[in-house]
Amino acid sequence: MGETFIRHIELLGYEKRFYPSQHYVYMFLVKWNDLSEKVVYRRFTEIYEFHKALKEMFPIESGDINIENRIIPHLPAPKWFDGQRSTENRQGTLAEYCYTLVNLPHKISRCLHVVNFFKVRHDDMNPITDSQTKKPEVFLLPKDSKKNLTDITGPIILQTYRAIADYEKSSTSEMALKAGDMVDVVEKSENGWWFCQLKNKRGWVPAAYLEPMDGPDESEEQEPNYAGEAYVVQKSYIAVEEDELTLKEGDTIEVIHKLLDGWWVIRKDEATGYYPSMYLQKAGEVNTSVKSELRNRGAPPRRSTIRNVKSIHKQGRKQISQETYRRNSKKYIQNQRKMQGNSHNKANVIIEKNEPEDNKPKAQPAVPPRPSKDLILNRCTESTRRKIL
Repeated sequence: MGETFIRHIELLGYEKRFYPSQHYVYMFLVKWNDLSEKVVYRRFTEIYEFHKALKEMFPIESGDINIENRIIPHLPAPKWFDGQRSTENRQGTLAEYCYTLVNLPHKISRCLHVVNFFKVRHDDMNPITDSQTKKPEVFLLPKDSKKNLTDITGPIILQTYRAIADYEKSSTSEMALKAGDMVDVVEKSENGWWFCQLKNKRGWVPAAYLEPMDGPDESEEQEPNYAGEAYVVQKSYIAVEEDELTLKEGDTIEVIHKLLDGWWVIRKDEATGYYPSMYLQKAGEVNTSVKSELRNRGAPPRRSTIRNVKSIHKQGRKQISQETYRRNSKKYIQNQRKMQGNSHNKANVIIEKNEPEDNKPKAQPAVPPRPSKDLILNRCTESTRRKIL
């Protein structure tokens, strides 16, 4: 078996905890080379001690011998009292630190000190809690955090969802569910996999197996967009259900409806059908790591394949048939072609009308009639009257 190393570390945000006393921990999503993804929790004091030990291990790269050789990033020391404001303000620096750390030379980024620090601990999977203490408050870093790292969304109490059926996990990064389980959703991915926590367990769960506690969540779904967005197929898929499409890698399609369960309605020419969103990439975007990850991960289950008549998804969710998608999509295409045809015909008509005008001779100015002799004698000057006498 090859060496274990970290591919990516993403700062998700931080938690304000109240047991055994009030304190703050940062949440990291750690992505490993075996394509597993784990959430770990670390206090800043731990991170700083890790950083000091790393500098001692690599004195040249830390700039201790010559400051010009420093490549290990800086990290400010913890304050005497770390409150919520300092915890929040430090997120930008910490996110940048983790990004730089993973991209250092392999002798540093893949050393045991780094690997062991970010490995899942017992406390990560089984956080110390007290039933008498209130639930931790979660402060998530926004998706556009690179643009504004100090723009925090909190405080956020995570949304609670209920499992509508049993789910058996198929990989170590997933989490098994029993019908009726209550989970807190940490991250909602548009590919249909949501990162959830259930008591002392955390992992990815298909969104199709979850329903909110306060009613159907179709309000989170966008309305169909029959104009479509251009996407490129990153992984081939052979249709299993009648309303799905079979496509091959490299095909260009248009997405006309994005659904929460990760199965989007797409259009290929005039055909419409469902396709796994995780196998699609927006046209023009570049992501070199997508293909390698897709080979080891399957599409989430479709919501329509889960048999549970008691689910509120059945009671309140808007149902759009594939025939409706096809008909409206075809109508949109036809209207576009008709509009293009009309504009082309109008252009031709204007040209035809203008051509005869260009060929006509230009009109000459009219010559006014010569005034009569009596009019000249009565109104003109003496010199003019002499010319006609």
